[in-house]
Amino acid sequence: MAAIRPSSTVSAWQPPVPGIAEVFHARFTEHAYPAHVHDTWALMILDGGRVDFGLDRERHGLGVSDTVVLLPPGVVHDGRTVTEAGFRKRVLYLDTSVLPEALTGAAVDTPLLADAALRDRVHGLHRALGPPDLPAGAVDLLEAQSRLAFVRERLRGRLEGRGAGHETLSYGVPDTRTAARLRELLDARVVGGITLQEASAVLGHAHPTHLIRSFRQAFGLPPHAYLTGRRVAVARRLLLAGMPPAQAATEAGFYDQAHLTRHFRRHVGTGPARFARSARSARANQDLQEPQRPQRP
Repeated sequence: MAAIRPSSTVSAWQPPVPGIAEVFHARFTEHAYPAHVHDTWALMILDGGRVDFGLDRERHGLGVSDTVVLLPPGVVHDGRTVTEAGFRKRVLYLDTSVLPEALTGAAVDTPLLADAALRDRVHGLHRALGPPDLPAGAVDLLEAQSRLAFVRERLRGRLEGRGAGHETLSYGVPDTRTAARLRELLDARVVGGITLQEASAVLGHAHPTHLIRSFRQAFGLPPHAYLTGRRVAVARRLLLAGMPPAQAATEAGFYDQAHLTRHFRRHVGTGPARFARSARSARANQDLQEPQRPQRP
């Protein structure tokens, strides 16, 4: 009896992150792409199986590894499965605001980038963008933009032939003054939030990755994690005061209660609804234990 092949699946969506035209997750068992071109960069990581593709009349093959595939805009390519199991891939389609078309030649020469750090950064960006059913408002823009900035930096370094330490050399060593100013900015925008581009403009157009490195070195965590922690703290105080979780979520800067729950559970160890119930129970017990004042005759 012939083995049953797993079915092909596709998820595609446009995240609310400037520079990312599309996110594409797919599992293909028999699909073959015809020769075609994109008007964007295609940044792919493989999560299972093997894929064969042609780029500018050269054939390339890839299995699951630390290698990242980068296909430039305007260059003919195709793709196909290699084994009966097919392959699983995640792709980010990036516009030319992320990578200029001038780097096309370098990408054609080396479409396979064996770089474990780069693959980790791409994987982290996919996680920040969330699943396809995540509401656009629930995407942490500061985190996604921060992760995209580091992906862009690494890609440009590879395509321009710069060494592993080029990031710090290009944008300067992290400094505490920049970190302190960024923290003041985040503290002033806890609920409303701020994009990485806005922060860069306010702080003298500092390079985004320099801002993040400076903050992380000074305070031990990236700016988006600091902002999320501040928002959880605000929600916690509102819940203790008796505010319903759904209202506390939006008042603290989260998109909705589900968005709050995802982060609250990581920070507090329980969900906001259970936390709120425990607070109500504690208040009720305190009311019962208050001594009754003697009534005047």
